[in-house]
Amino acid sequence: MLSEILKGEYMNKKDFAKELAVKADLSQKDATAILNDILDMIQSLLEKGEDVDFAGFGKFEVKERAARTGLNPRTKEPVEIPAKKRVVFSAKKALKEAVEGSANPQE
Repeated sequence: MLSEILKGEYMNKKDFAKELAVKADLSQKDATAILNDILDMIQSLLEKGEDVDFAGFGKFEVKERAARTGLNPRTKEPVEIPAKKRVVFSAKKALKEAVEGSANPQE
């Protein structure tokens, strides 16, 4: 089923829920609800500044970017860029190795 969904492109949320429904023997409605709950939980934790760490997969965390001075490319005048938060995902070693292995499949 997964290969039918992906077709070498990408997987969106709806496709992910379909695959979850098949793998977990759930209705698509239940799988979508579970997926939405998981994504909401991750978002809520990140909004609070907490990290979300999945062993063997990766870690989501919020990092602060300091305020800095940039240049307007058109006028070359200095522009103040405010501080902001951003979400960063760091893949764990097992995920990196799995992806690297899939890029160079053994014959």
